[in-house]
Amino acid sequence: MLPEEQELVRLEAEQAELEEQVTTAELALETLKVELVQFQYRYYQGPGRLYAELDSWDARIAMNEAGMHPNDVDVQLRAVAAEEQAKCSAEEAGIIKKSPPPPPEITQEAKQAFRRAAKLMHPDRATSDEERKRRNEIMAKVNIAYENGDQDAIEKLIIEFGQDPEAIQGDDIGSRMIKALRRIAQLRGRSVEIEKELAEAQKHELFELFVTVKESEAMGSDPIGDLIQEILKQISERKIQLELMNESVTY
Repeated sequence: MLPEEQELVRLEAEQAELEEQVTTAELALETLKVELVQFQYRYYQGPGRLYAELDSWDARIAMNEAGMHPNDVDVQLRAVAAEEQAKCSAEEAGIIKKSPPPPPEITQEAKQAFRRAAKLMHPDRATSDEERKRRNEIMAKVNIAYENGDQDAIEKLIIEFGQDPEAIQGDDIGSRMIKALRRIAQLRGRSVEIEKELAEAQKHELFELFVTVKESEAMGSDPIGDLIQEILKQISERKIQLELMNESVTY
C-alpha cells in the first residue's frame, strides 16, 4: 500500500470515529433539550400556574394596601411591582400571551453579508443537480439568518460553504484526502459547539431544578406534588388575608 493510501485509510478511520463521537454527543444534547422542554411544560402546568395565581393574590393585596394608603409612595411602588410580577408569572406559565418581540433590525452589514453569500452560493451557479440541491439547502439557511438579522450566522455559513467537503469533486486519492480533512475539521468544530451548547443548557436555573427533581423522584420523593401543596396553602392564606382586609375597610 502506497504512503498516500495509508494516510487516506488513517484519515477516513479518524473521520468515522469522530462521526460516531459527534453523533453520540448530538443525541445527548437533543435528548437533554427534549427533557428540559417536557419538564418545563410539566412544571408550568403544576407549580408554575399556581405560582402565577399566588402572585395574582399578592398583587390584589398590594393594590388594596395602595388604596388604603394613597399618599404612601413605598406602598404604591410595591403595588406596581406586585402587578408586574403577577403579569410576568402569568406569561411564563402560559396563562397570558407574551408581547411579541420587536422585529430584528437588518443592518447594512447584514445586507452586505447576504450579498456576498448570494454571489458565492446561489443555486444558479451549480453545474449539477446534486450541487444545485446543496446550494438550495444552504441558501435557505442564509435566508433564515437574514430574516433574523443575524449577520454572524450568515458569515459562518459563508465560511462553511467554502470548507464544505461535498464541494470536492472526484474520487481519486487526493480528492478523498481533502474531503476527509475537511470533514474532520467540520466534525471537530461541531464537537466544540456541542460542548458549548451543553454547558449553556446546564447553567440555566431550569436545568438545576430538573436535576434536583429527577434525583428526588428517583429516591421515591414527590417534590412537585409537595410544592403544589405548599403553594395551595399559601394561596389559601392570601385569600383569607384579603378577606380580612376587605372586612376591616367595610367596618
